[in-house]
Amino acid sequence: MHKVRAFVFSAFVGIAAFASGSAIAADKNVTIVNGTKTTMVAIYASTVGASTWEEDILGEDVLGPGESVEINMDDGSGKCMFDVKAEFKDGTETIRADLNVCKVGELTFTE
Repeated sequence: MHKVRAFVFSAFVGIAAFASGSAIAADKNVTIVNGTKTTMVAIYASTVGASTWEEDILGEDVLGPGESVEINMDDGSGKCMFDVKAEFKDGTETIRADLNVCKVGELTFTE
């Protein structure tokens, strides 16, 4: 009887390890779409709960109205939940909180 329990437990641990490994290896590519009429000049992303934003993802580039860019959100932390901030040429900014980058393939900023 103990052998059966040990086998079931070992199988469960193996499945759990496989599942957690799959979560870490999840595709974290997100297409950011500028669905506004204003040029996007900066995009920042940080894991939920972070006290600061990471560096500007666009760098010297901008994202015009209707344009999009694919971003790999894998920061090596294994986390899937991010906040994303977009800054626009007219000085406005928009924050999208609690984006699950392991499940969401596209994020569109609209007016």
